[in-house]
Amino acid sequence: MQSEYIIEMLNIRKEFPGIVANDDITLQLKSGEIHALLGENGAGKSTLMSVLFGLYQPEQGVIKKNGEVVTIHNPNDATALNIGMVHQHFKLIDVFTVLDNIILGAEDTRMGFLQKQQARQKVEELSQKYGLKVDLNAKVEDITVGMQQRVEILKMLYRDNEILIFDEPTAVLTPQEIDELMATMRGFAKEGKSILFITHKLNEIMAVADRCTVLRKGKCIGTVNIADTTKQELSNMMVGRPVQLQVEKDEATVGDAVLEVENLTVPSKIHKNNAVKGVSFQVHAGEIVCIAGIDGNGQSELIHGLTGLEKASSGVVRLCGKDISRGSIRYRSEAGMSHIPEDRHKHGLVLDFTLEQNMVLQDFQNPRFQKLGFIRDDAVRSYAETLIEQYDVRSGQGPVTVARSMSGGNQQKAIIAREMDRNKPLVVAVQPTRGLDVGAIEHIHKELVAQRDAGKAVLLVSLELDEVMNLSDRILVMYEGEIVGQLDPKTTNLQELGLYMAGAKKSEGGSYEQG
Repeated sequence: MQSEYIIEMLNIRKEFPGIVANDDITLQLKSGEIHALLGENGAGKSTLMSVLFGLYQPEQGVIKKNGEVVTIHNPNDATALNIGMVHQHFKLIDVFTVLDNIILGAEDTRMGFLQKQQARQKVEELSQKYGLKVDLNAKVEDITVGMQQRVEILKMLYRDNEILIFDEPTAVLTPQEIDELMATMRGFAKEGKSILFITHKLNEIMAVADRCTVLRKGKCIGTVNIADTTKQELSNMMVGRPVQLQVEKDEATVGDAVLEVENLTVPSKIHKNNAVKGVSFQVHAGEIVCIAGIDGNGQSELIHGLTGLEKASSGVVRLCGKDISRGSIRYRSEAGMSHIPEDRHKHGLVLDFTLEQNMVLQDFQNPRFQKLGFIRDDAVRSYAETLIEQYDVRSGQGPVTVARSMSGGNQQKAIIAREMDRNKPLVVAVQPTRGLDVGAIEHIHKELVAQRDAGKAVLLVSLELDEVMNLSDRILVMYEGEIVGQLDPKTTNLQELGLYMAGAKKSEGGSYEQG
């Protein structure tokens, strides 16, 4: 008799040093359904999917496909069973082209020669069919994260996978790209492909999923039909308590300008044009200014120019009245800037360092943490333990956990804990809640508002429109490297914001100060 389920994971248990990541979890995927896997950061969602994809071996439990028990020792076994996975942190080779990344490991050869022409044709047909437009000749290091994700999806389709695992697929996408991805996923399901969709974004689950399994602290809380549930119920199941989905904040008390940017121009790494074109604005003490825009309109380069990660070709940046335009990253940091970076792996953490080492990356030279050039391990450890407790950073071995082994959300919490605690006049937060669950987002939003209320200047870059509208006191919209509008979240709406973001609307004048 044909099984009702295409994939069954029965009583799976997976352990790591000091932690049971999956504790007797059962998950059943029907053919042609979109099944969401919901849970907090570190709840065990990615681990469970990595077991299905053959990256980990479970200590207990069985996996069945179409009712038959299967053994998956590695990703090649998973691919042979037509299981594909788009990972939260993409598995792409930066210096290879898009086409080479897609066919890597599944190359078609004849007499030892690579048949690239056929491969190119197949990929072009797939990208046309599913509306996944990519430049096959571009190098991966030169394309946006949204494009990189399309490459990962095309990799799965190229291998003719019928069971598709998406691990936090929208964590790095713009609202428009998210809509496109949702439409693509619905198209896959219509064709009879079965989708497992790891997320902690309740809106997305309500929009596309048929059923949802909720994990909490490694245990399965239950599986529900989306038609019979609400966002509030799901968030309670996920976090184990009622969560405030709205940001609460008082009116801003605005002080002097902390950050002043005049005619800043930053060159682009990808093309000959400048990525940031003569941008001017100010951020004052006691306010949250948000830079909104569709990804790839110069926001990243603007932040790189402000923080010293990229050299600006012209313009002036002042912090607390001091010109920091030519200063090093450390100089800017010591002048009063803390920075939650966009790319947590590249600019936020040293992945092979422990959690406690990462917590003092900017301040290890502080007398509090060193004496005569030697690190005071006890001081570092107790500091790290305090932050881990305060920000609920979950890891198998506490302060001595290697950063690489932590879940993406907990890596993010560690960076936020470190940067918030540095107590600088300016907080630059780039997508601070990316990859975080509702409980953690609620905590981070409260922290950012607390920084503002303590008289700090907060410069926020976010692609989450709800976050932009909820958190900011002023919104600056970037389009094609320029600031095209300044909006007041109290008097604007998502439609107007969307028009500015798409370049359909533009304000007169180009300097954006308080007022």
